[in-house]
Amino acid sequence: MLQRVEGIVLRANAYGESNVIITLLTRELGKIGVVARGAKKTNSRLASVTQLFTYGSFLIQKGSGLGTLSQGELIDSFRELRSDLVATAYGSIVVELTDKAVEEKKNNPYLFELVLQLLQHMNEGADAEVLTYLFMTKMIPVLGYHPFFDQCVNCRCSANENIFVAFSVKEGGFLCQRCKHTDPYAFSVTEKSVKLMRLFYHFDVNRLGKIEVSEATKKNLQQILFSYYDEYSGIYLKSRKFLEQLKNMDNFLKTNKNSET
Repeated sequence: MLQRVEGIVLRANAYGESNVIITLLTRELGKIGVVARGAKKTNSRLASVTQLFTYGSFLIQKGSGLGTLSQGELIDSFRELRSDLVATAYGSIVVELTDKAVEEKKNNPYLFELVLQLLQHMNEGADAEVLTYLFMTKMIPVLGYHPFFDQCVNCRCSANENIFVAFSVKEGGFLCQRCKHTDPYAFSVTEKSVKLMRLFYHFDVNRLGKIEVSEATKKNLQQILFSYYDEYSGIYLKSRKFLEQLKNMDNFLKTNKNSET
């Protein structure tokens, strides 16, 4: 049976000499896999709609397993996002995490809109790093976890009663000043980091405006979120390794440039 869906390409893998298997996050059917026959050929009409990040309208032949892509119409290629290597790395974390965290054929229109809006914001020049941390925070409950962002994980005091000063990965939540000693390995957190994580967790992305975040706060968010995912998710992201390599290369180039001046 043929069905037209709106979808975002989360993953594309070569299949044989000329075919591509793409994983789509669709508005109508959730995550699905389809074979795009002949898409690797330079003159294929499917070549442009089977690239990573592509947002398009797809006509698919549904089957019990993999479907078949019959037609594809490009809606947005996110060209500006693709042209920035660092932004591409962060965007890749968003789509790879979506791919690995979401079960196939379970419809989730909210998640589709979230991924689409974040890619659109990245494409428009918004801070891709901050948007990625926003996404990672929102994906935590999708993975089945519910960290303590509004109460101290130890004494259960609320964010309105006490200032949170640490985040315990082991216990899965913030710690207030009185309870910080309960986990000597907890990450220290700034008031800004606490506010952002709580905002990301509860925030409606439709209301997203310009968010300016210092490098120190970004580093704090990265430590907490990456450590939390390492501890609980069991998900290995190739895109995260690529991002780390980019950052190491950038630091190396900066160090060399400073030593020459």
